[in-house]
Amino acid sequence: MTNGYEQPYKVFKTVFGEIKYNVVGSGEPLILVHGTPWSSFNWRKLIPALSQWFTVYYYDLLGYGESEKNVGDVSLGIQNEILSLLVKHWKLTNPKIVGHDFGGATVLRTYLLNKIEFDQILLIDPVAVSPWGSPFFSHVALNESAFNGLPNYIHEAVLEKYVTGATYSEMDVKTLKGIKKPWLNDEGKKAFYQQIAQSSQKYTDEVEILYSNIKKPIILLWGEEDNWIPIKQGKKLNKMIPSSSLIPIGNAGHLVQEDQPALVLSYILKYFKN
Repeated sequence: MTNGYEQPYKVFKTVFGEIKYNVVGSGEPLILVHGTPWSSFNWRKLIPALSQWFTVYYYDLLGYGESEKNVGDVSLGIQNEILSLLVKHWKLTNPKIVGHDFGGATVLRTYLLNKIEFDQILLIDPVAVSPWGSPFFSHVALNESAFNGLPNYIHEAVLEKYVTGATYSEMDVKTLKGIKKPWLNDEGKKAFYQQIAQSSQKYTDEVEILYSNIKKPIILLWGEEDNWIPIKQGKKLNKMIPSSSLIPIGNAGHLVQEDQPALVLSYILKYFKN
């Protein structure tokens, strides 16, 4: 692609681990922050178009995608520290930002706890209000070593069953392959269960009490058919952040950017290019 999306990742070394990132396009800075168990791969349908309007900064969270795995801490408690460091490394002032799922929580934590200013914020089905998680998360947390010992073919079956529940439309083969790829080798398998085991509601509880203080307008896009974080959680978050606007997206599950990429793109442009 001429926009540079397929360029090799750059490396940012932090005390927490190595982060892989890239920068493409031109215009105002826009950061994309993915969630779990995803990677920057899930922005691929948006980056080519966004790079015509913005300088797009995208990266893989620590422990995900191409970034370093199996480091000590890949929890939400560390991801905001890394995003804060990245913003400073990129020498950005008041960038626009989009966060999905855990990426949404990371954006909110970075804004509220690290005091990093963002010009505009758009969140897609963010992990932001309690309760969240699932029986699967709880079970992995109690049996992480047992899951690490799963034969690879069983691990892949568990992984596939898990991620395919995130879309409203049936996930195509290419998308499924791209999502699974970082988690399939031995390092990836261990990292997959590590990030689940380290998921904790305490990291959203820590900032949930601050939501009412947010004055900046925040756009919330939410898949109406999200079975992971139902839209009722979006309505709850919308009430907790008085300055927010909730926009339901029809025929979309948790991975709205996979189910409805054109709509996600249209809303980013509508609110970020006004």
